[in-house]
Amino acid sequence: MIGVVYLGNNPKTQERLKYIPGQLVRMTTAYKDAAQICTPHVANEHFIVFFERNVRNEDITAITYLRKKCRNVYIILITDNMSTEERDIYMKCGINDTIVRGATVTELNKKIQFISDRENILFDDQAPKYRILKFQIPVWKRLFDIVFSGLAIILLSPIFIITALAIRIESPGPILFKSKRVGTNYTIFDFLKFRSMYIDAEDRLKELSKDHNQYAENTEEQENKTITAPLGDQAEQDMIDAGMESMMMIGDEEIMLVGDDFVMAESDFNKQKKAENENAFVKIENDPRITKVGQFIRKYSIDELPQLFNIIKGDMSIVGNRPLPLYEAEKLTVDTSIDRFMAPAGLTGLWQVEERGKGGNMSAEERKQLDIRYGQTYNFMLDMKIIFRTLTAFVQKENV
Repeated sequence: MIGVVYLGNNPKTQERLKYIPGQLVRMTTAYKDAAQICTPHVANEHFIVFFERNVRNEDITAITYLRKKCRNVYIILITDNMSTEERDIYMKCGINDTIVRGATVTELNKKIQFISDRENILFDDQAPKYRILKFQIPVWKRLFDIVFSGLAIILLSPIFIITALAIRIESPGPILFKSKRVGTNYTIFDFLKFRSMYIDAEDRLKELSKDHNQYAENTEEQENKTITAPLGDQAEQDMIDAGMESMMMIGDEEIMLVGDDFVMAESDFNKQKKAENENAFVKIENDPRITKVGQFIRKYSIDELPQLFNIIKGDMSIVGNRPLPLYEAEKLTVDTSIDRFMAPAGLTGLWQVEERGKGGNMSAEERKQLDIRYGQTYNFMLDMKIIFRTLTAFVQKENV
């Protein structure tokens, strides 16, 4: 429901507004009266205010007052030509639009109709309010994290000291390794671990063969399916010069995607993209980057102990979904994966104990689904079961 108010003292404008079809325009020369008229008496009542430009200082006072008192108004300034400076001043005061002083009845009516048709998006109380989903850790879980991790740090302090000395003796570099991880609500934080790799481990990752990745499927066949047969010099050059992906039909069945540097069947392209999304988790078997001390502390999960300080800080919880490196998390932003991050991030979790039970053999999709399931069903008893299973599985044949 939209009402129309005229604030000004121009008889010609008043006369034209009287003839707006199907619309009763209320007239006033005082901005306080206009504010009173624009006070809504029913829900979702809005007003269009045609404000006739007069003396700048007086206009500023009137518009500012009207905007302050009434959030449900759309202010149209009736004016002649304005300088850029004047336009900026009036815009800052709160006008929404302008219309020429000599506008006809038809032009005034079109302006009213245009705003009425967009009532649901032009007024503050009707604008879509998007609620950003944000997980908040329950009080019981946060209290348990603080007490449990605090006691663990005290009891395990000898292990902290011995491990730190062993790392320092074996190889140069920092004792702790910090990496950016993505946790609850896609929050990025510094994830702490005892360093178990050589200091140039990050650089070596790109040099490792894809065959070392436990989660990766064999994508070599898909890559080899890329077609490089010539299309004809002129046709190929036209497509490349266009700088965009083009499509052409081969027979009546297959569609070919033509890019700047490739020609590939659409079905093969889709398979390749699917494989990239499914292989978001990177895990290297028999990783040559790991030191001898690193192999030992990983086998007994000692390298994870510094994360107790992350838990004290509130970055993560004792039990939850494993925080992921950035290169893994960026592949899990589709609708089917978001729920994984709307849950606690944790030191240990459901997929870790389930994977140990399966001998370390678990696909990336299985792991993601377990993370989602935990986020939807976690409770105190489930957390206790996961902690118990974790404590009884320190010695493991596979690094999970």
